[in-house]
Amino acid sequence: MGLKVALLVLALALCACTTSQAHLHCGFYRKTCPAAENIVRQTVKRALKKDSGLVADFIRMHFHDCFVRGCDASILLDSTAKNKAEKDSPINNPSLEGFDVIDAAKASLEKECKGVVSCADIIAFAARDSVALSGGLHYEVPAGRRDGRISRALEADDTLPPPTFNLKQLTKRFAEKGFTQEEMVTLSGAHTLGVAHCTSISDRLYNFSSKLSTDPSLDPAYAATLKNQCPKGSTDPNLTVNLDPPSPLRFDSSYYKDVLVHRGLFESDQALLSSPVTAKQVVANAVDEALFKKKFADAMVKLGQLHVLTDKNGEIRHNCRVVN
Repeated sequence: MGLKVALLVLALALCACTTSQAHLHCGFYRKTCPAAENIVRQTVKRALKKDSGLVADFIRMHFHDCFVRGCDASILLDSTAKNKAEKDSPINNPSLEGFDVIDAAKASLEKECKGVVSCADIIAFAARDSVALSGGLHYEVPAGRRDGRISRALEADDTLPPPTFNLKQLTKRFAEKGFTQEEMVTLSGAHTLGVAHCTSISDRLYNFSSKLSTDPSLDPAYAATLKNQCPKGSTDPNLTVNLDPPSPLRFDSSYYKDVLVHRGLFESDQALLSSPVTAKQVVANAVDEALFKKKFADAMVKLGQLHVLTDKNGEIRHNCRVVN
């Protein structure tokens, strides 16, 4: 590692630990469960060896958890006869995977230090490890979150930004959570990893408007490729396409390069070019990958502090799928 990169990583780690909320801090489990972060890291690492596609799921899981009710692991709770939980919202099911890996990490942690590590912190660690293991920066995660007891699918439907949002809608939705427009552009870079279901882009390809079948902002050659991968009228939930075809498993700035040539998969991706300000940010992230990675790590640390439960609020679940 070069001196410049080493100093950047050190500065990032110090920043992450000094700007967190007072109740969250780095090394939270140093005394109560010293192996906690390593247990999560090794569990994620083993899972990615079996299914490399999961790398995007843990990042998305953290985002989807924190945006709804805050970072309280509500995304992990199972539905009951009387309540449909977040994980069963159409925006999460069937596209979001990796819950069994979180279960495995929790089971190992319960053996190591029973009732100590929260499910919310496990998600935050898993997201960080996914970024690092796929080529992004390793950043320190301030911990100390506790788990919530409420999870409602309707809240996920109403809160999470859909792939059809335009720039104004995206900016407003992220601002409601305390993020700047530039941080929104940065967090959109998570789409450098993973896949999307064909059903999520079918309207963009075949039923964009009353006058146009295909979104004109989409590169025609790319649109043709997508139509071959996603046949018209197909409702097969297993049909997927890469969010960032050049490097779907590598955390890099390729996503922004895609957007610049009108190959952003979602309308919300291509919307980033709809203003001079955000277009300039897209260019900056595309040409300076090191800068993008640092900005993304900073934004993830901030994301992990959204409306957290700490101290006597919430609980430490014994099983991440059910309340105690």
